[in-house]
Amino acid sequence: MPTSTDSRLTRLRERRSGLIAQRDAITNAVELRGATNLSETESRDFLRVTEQLGAIDDRIDELEAEARQGAPTDGARQAGTARMSVTEPRTYARGARASYFQDLARVQLGQDDDGRAIERLRRHAQDVSEGAEYRDLNRTDGNGGYAVPPMWLMNDFVTLARAGRAYANVVNGQPLPPGTDSINVPKVATGTAVAVQTADNAAVQETDLTDTSISAPVRTIAGQQDVAIQLLDQSPVSFDEVIFRDLVADYATKTDLQVISGSGSSGQVTGVRNTAGITTISYTTGSPTVSGLYSKLADAVQRVHTQRFMAPTVIVMHPRRWAYLLAASDGNGRPLVVPDAGNPQNAIATLGKVAAEQVVGQLHGLPVVTDPSMPTNLGAGTNEDVIHVLRASDLILYESGIRSRVMPEVGSGTLTVRLQVYGYLAFTAARYPASIVELGGSGLAAPAF
Repeated sequence: MPTSTDSRLTRLRERRSGLIAQRDAITNAVELRGATNLSETESRDFLRVTEQLGAIDDRIDELEAEARQGAPTDGARQAGTARMSVTEPRTYARGARASYFQDLARVQLGQDDDGRAIERLRRHAQDVSEGAEYRDLNRTDGNGGYAVPPMWLMNDFVTLARAGRAYANVVNGQPLPPGTDSINVPKVATGTAVAVQTADNAAVQETDLTDTSISAPVRTIAGQQDVAIQLLDQSPVSFDEVIFRDLVADYATKTDLQVISGSGSSGQVTGVRNTAGITTISYTTGSPTVSGLYSKLADAVQRVHTQRFMAPTVIVMHPRRWAYLLAASDGNGRPLVVPDAGNPQNAIATLGKVAAEQVVGQLHGLPVVTDPSMPTNLGAGTNEDVIHVLRASDLILYESGIRSRVMPEVGSGTLTVRLQVYGYLAFTAARYPASIVELGGSGLAAPAF
């Protein structure tokens, strides 16, 4: 009677034969049409099948080794039998002889004659599928393991300080649908109506519904850096780390700025501030006070309630405006915003934690998120900021994953390598503009501390 190990080996070998047949079918299709290179779709399918084959081969090797050594069954191991665990180093660990960028370039240029580069990239794909760096670079339909720089590339270097994407993170994020350059969302323009019937057999109210649509064009955010190959080869500092990390960080910042203030022209999305129909409230005064701002924010909250007919979910402001509230005190010098852990009495707001670009406290019962990308150069004196009170789920941000590329051929004549990242996004706040209230004016000029 076959053992559990024998049964698993049989199933794995059958699966392996099927995958080999799939891979042969891909290459046979290329030969039949007389081509010398695989298409983009065929390359992706070929790499996927190869990756699956590698994983199955590894598992077959493990089971065969267990069978030779008389290893205990899974049931015995689960019952408590000890087992040694060996952790192999990552393929592109810092200091490893293999180079991620050299392997990627060889595969892209068809110079991987012995297949070792693609095998290392396959193992790297397995590495990143278990690590946080895959999530960092791929939020939705992403780029696959081969195009994800190694973990140490993204995590260790001290980078230029940049604002993140706090506003973009609070809105309704969705994967960008493939195969389109514009997302159109139907919308009811004017609705139906009912009325009291004036008498039996009298006419019933009839009002025809009309509709329209919202268009969210797909836009591209991209950046690149050309680097002398000597710099990558000879410098004691890993400049590929510096460049890719900085490009990804700036990508996040630019995405956030598009959500907040995109102009809707010159390749930009239409951001919240430029969306037609949002509500604006002016806090105009030469002597701003915290109580005056508090009242205006209450007005903003009720505007969403009365115009959107649903509650707002978040308040977004610049860190300096939150600091202004934290610095405020009453006539006896007692702070008006205190930590919520102290069970405050009569506080206008509570401080959750000292943090950057995330929820920092509560005001009017709503979470407060600080974002340094909120503008601070508005108004006649060009030193005013704004505060947004909004129902964040009404705003939709469609995003692809961030793709990375290494292109040695563009500068091959000068030994130059181009490192590049790019991605796609579409955004709309026009589904329910009444769910957004912008508070601005001279009362939000730069505070003094």
